[in-house]
Amino acid sequence: MSLVKLTVKGISYSQTQNGAYALILNEVDGERKLPIVIGAFEAQSIAIALEKEIKPPRPLTHDLFKSFADRFDIVVKQVIIHKLVDGVFYSSIICERDKIEEIIDARTSDAIALALRFSAPIFTYKNILDKSGIYLKNPNEFDNQNPDDEGVLTTPETFGLDNEGKASTDIYKSMSLSELHESLEKAVQNEDYEKAAKIRDEISKRES
Repeated sequence: MSLVKLTVKGISYSQTQNGAYALILNEVDGERKLPIVIGAFEAQSIAIALEKEIKPPRPLTHDLFKSFADRFDIVVKQVIIHKLVDGVFYSSIICERDKIEEIIDARTSDAIALALRFSAPIFTYKNILDKSGIYLKNPNEFDNQNPDDEGVLTTPETFGLDNEGKASTDIYKSMSLSELHESLEKAVQNEDYEKAAKIRDEISKRES
C-alpha cells in the first residue's frame, strides 16, 4: 500500500464532542483533509509545538520525551497512521538508535505531537485517506493567516468558546499591544496555554 504524506493544518474545537478537539491533517500533494478527534491536553501540546513563541516554563510530557530521546541518541524518523478501526486511528512511531530501527505503537495524537518536536514527516496509507479524507466546504477555514504561517494555529476558535457562547478572544481586542505581550508572558508562566494561544492570535493580527 502506498503512503501519503500529511502536514498539520490546524486544530478546531470539536462541535460533536464536548471537551474534544479536531486535529486537521492536510494531504501534501492533494486537497483532502484528515480530521482526527483528540483530547484537550494533546491539542495544547500540538499547538505549543507549532506556536514557536510560546515556551512553557516547565517541559510538557512530549517535551520530556524529546529531551529523553535526545539524551540517549534516539531519533524519531517518521510517524505512520497505519490503521482505522471503528473511527479510531492507530499510529506507529518509527525510531532509530545506533542505526537500529524500532517501531513503537502510539496514540495518533501523541505520535503527531512527537513528530512535530522531531521535525519528522507524518504519513498515512492511501486507503485510509480514501476512506476518511474529506474536502472542506470552506477551503479558507484555516487559511486566514499569512502564507508564511502555514500550519500555525492562530484561529480564534482554536480553543473554543466561553460559557456565554461568545469568542473568549473578544476581551483582548480592547487591550494595547504592550498589554497583550505582558498578558502572554503571564499566561505562559502560569501554564495557561489556552489563554496564551488566544493572546498570541490577537498579537499576530496586530503585527501582521
